[in-house]
Amino acid sequence: MPAPSAVRRFRTFAVPLAVLTVVFLVISLPPYLGLDPAKARLPVPEDVPWFYPALVAHIGFGSIALLTAVLQVWPWLRRTHPAVHRWSGRIYLGLGVIPGGIAVLAVAPFGQTGGPTGQVANTMLALLWLATAVAGYRAARARRFGEHREWMVRNVALTFSIVANRPWSMLCIAVFAPEVMGTGPVDPAVLAQAAGVSMWLSWVVNLLVAEYWLHRTRTRRGVRGGPAAKHRLPVSATP
Repeated sequence: MPAPSAVRRFRTFAVPLAVLTVVFLVISLPPYLGLDPAKARLPVPEDVPWFYPALVAHIGFGSIALLTAVLQVWPWLRRTHPAVHRWSGRIYLGLGVIPGGIAVLAVAPFGQTGGPTGQVANTMLALLWLATAVAGYRAARARRFGEHREWMVRNVALTFSIVANRPWSMLCIAVFAPEVMGTGPVDPAVLAQAAGVSMWLSWVVNLLVAEYWLHRTRTRRGVRGGPAAKHRLPVSATP
């Protein structure tokens, strides 16, 4: 029977994250299931023939990344079923982050929603998403499991930037382009800038929160086990 602390973590962390992920996908995926560019929520440039296929590929691979990320950050599963953790991690990287990140690089420079601000934000996000995935994988292969854990925390934070983008978009539009709410004529340039700012905030804030959390956990491990403890993980937590 799981220890009380494991049950608490399951109830307070894994389940809400899983529910949030499922709700997000149920709302976001339907426009793309019919493979009709006219139903896409993003403008599809007519002069970029690969844009829509790359967008659909990113959405598909990104959905796999979101679902398997829930398993990756579930502490109880990682400790008690390390084989499941390893295989879900391979799916997360091989069928989620890596192909999804490559697809983003084919889409981000041509996206029209956030203008140049959004194009740069999403391109940087894609590069960091791929870079942290590679760093985490290499650390695991070298059996540097403390480093692996930290890189994957950063990577998962970037994975969930798409979920965070929804509330950030609403906030930025309300602050910078309130006319969208029906109070007056909408300036397309201002609206694009508001969307671009939300794209930056969606992953920068996630990454800052992840770094803060990592700093706190390093400090707690150092207090409990001395300076060397911050690089040590239980054998059952290996990827």
